[in-house]
Amino acid sequence: MKNKIIRGIPVSPYLTIGKAFIYLPKDTTLRRLKGGGNIDGEISLFENTRKKSLEQLVELKLELKKLPSSQPAKLIDVQILFLQDPSFLEDVEKRIRSDGESAEGAIINFLESLERDFKDIPSSYIGERYFDVKDVGDRLISNLHNEEDSEEVKMGLKGSNNIVVAKRLSPSETVQMKNSDKINGIITELGGKTSHIAIIAEALNIPAVVGVNGLLDEIESGDEVIVDGISGIIVIDPNEKTKRRFEQKEKEAKRIRDEFFKGRELPATTIDGYSIDIAANIELPMEISCIKKYGAKGVGLLRTEFLYLTSDSIPDEEMQYRFYSEVADTCSPDYVIVRTFDLGGDKIFKTEIKEEANPFLGWRGIRFALSNEGIFRTQLRAILRASAKGNIRLLIPMVSTVGEMIKVRRIVGEIMEELKTEGQSFDENIEIGAMVEIPSICLLADRFAGVVDFFSIGTNDLTQYTLAVDRGNKRVSKLYDHLDPSVIKLMKMTVEKAHQNHKWVGVCGEIAGDLVAVPLLIGLEVDEFSVPPSFIPQIKNVIRGLSLKEAKELLGQAEKKESAIEVRGFLKDELLKRFPSLKDILVEDEK
Repeated sequence: MKNKIIRGIPVSPYLTIGKAFIYLPKDTTLRRLKGGGNIDGEISLFENTRKKSLEQLVELKLELKKLPSSQPAKLIDVQILFLQDPSFLEDVEKRIRSDGESAEGAIINFLESLERDFKDIPSSYIGERYFDVKDVGDRLISNLHNEEDSEEVKMGLKGSNNIVVAKRLSPSETVQMKNSDKINGIITELGGKTSHIAIIAEALNIPAVVGVNGLLDEIESGDEVIVDGISGIIVIDPNEKTKRRFEQKEKEAKRIRDEFFKGRELPATTIDGYSIDIAANIELPMEISCIKKYGAKGVGLLRTEFLYLTSDSIPDEEMQYRFYSEVADTCSPDYVIVRTFDLGGDKIFKTEIKEEANPFLGWRGIRFALSNEGIFRTQLRAILRASAKGNIRLLIPMVSTVGEMIKVRRIVGEIMEELKTEGQSFDENIEIGAMVEIPSICLLADRFAGVVDFFSIGTNDLTQYTLAVDRGNKRVSKLYDHLDPSVIKLMKMTVEKAHQNHKWVGVCGEIAGDLVAVPLLIGLEVDEFSVPPSFIPQIKNVIRGLSLKEAKELLGQAEKKESAIEVRGFLKDELLKRFPSLKDILVEDEK
């Protein structure tokens, strides 16, 4: 079928056309489980393989340092540190000495145990951390068997203009594309805006779209494919007219990107004087350097889960304090909103806690924190101590009842008294907010306003819980859209009740980075957007071209629509009337 369109998440804002190459990576199947009784020989084999892998990664890092962006090289740092991690080395040695496993068996069994620990964690960042480790494991196994490490040999690429189509790509597979003139673009079924592919592909200027549900069922090897890394569109078997249109779009999009970037330091103020803070969402420590680069007003969402998932033990107060202080110093005088950990008990403790049937609706976030005050108090002490910098705010995830926030405030008050007794400095007036992810908080926003200082709407989970849609399930994922009228209504209820009670409201979900949704959020009179750093220039540009008055009018009309499709189509049309140049950035609707 000519011009077949499928959609995913755009992560590297470039366009290309080429031939699809279906990449099916070799499975690291266990070949030799037992060590055959030669324990010292297996340990020596593991150590030699580890050193070889370390040398390869150090060499790869040196190559990546030549790129304009420092972020790809920092990704390799994670893998280098893992190969030097005493807990990993001790685990493998124990498996060889005590369990009689081969070096290969010890590595693969370690990876399998880690995969069980990371399973079902509702965090894209943490999922990526597992693949950091798996990538190292795959490298170790390949080196154990002295396999050729050239990426072109592994992929079997032929000719030029290849569009690599895969379930997912490891960090090593992605970064080694830097030397290949055979690769024009990347499409994967898995991944998100903070995935390795997103970071590396953008640094290498390779067009990329990720998170395409059912991708491998849609494309066949050899298909001609357009990859639109701006809007997330993939066109399979395009006709000549479509090709010409996308070639023109690429030229225009580059001009617009450059124009937006020049205005990144300008304020986000509407034509009639309504100002909005545009802050950054931060998931990776390496993203800290992007805060100022893209003109963010501080950090609207600092996720802290990685502190717990990248360590074999619960991070202590000092370690957390140093990290929060570093971010606060980087952002000063702008604010940093630190969200307490949003994990379940099985992921924190890595023990035999019974697996939950649905962890997204279970024992996680504030529910877990209040059941384990010792862990929660350690994090709160670190955050409060860092608040002495004067620019830190505290955000609580997965809140569903007023009683939960009352308990949080009691615990915070007790810790403040402890710190006073110890002579520690902290911000006695630190703001404490609640994530708006569960509809109950929207319905009772007026009551929550009595126990919080601000609200932060997380539209990803709010949409999922409101529509009862698991967006990772391709059978129902098409129902997921944060512009559904029911989600808009819940957001409006929250903002109205918050403002009536003199509390401010931020939005930190994906809707804040959706250009089509900007007029709607302005019309709701949201006080803050928090988005991935690279989205900030274009969001600011749209805000500066609208007025609060017209945004309210557009909101009123959008509220009358019956579906997300109608809302999105209406807002897109209205936005293009005011910003014709955005036609080359907004997601297209042609079928």
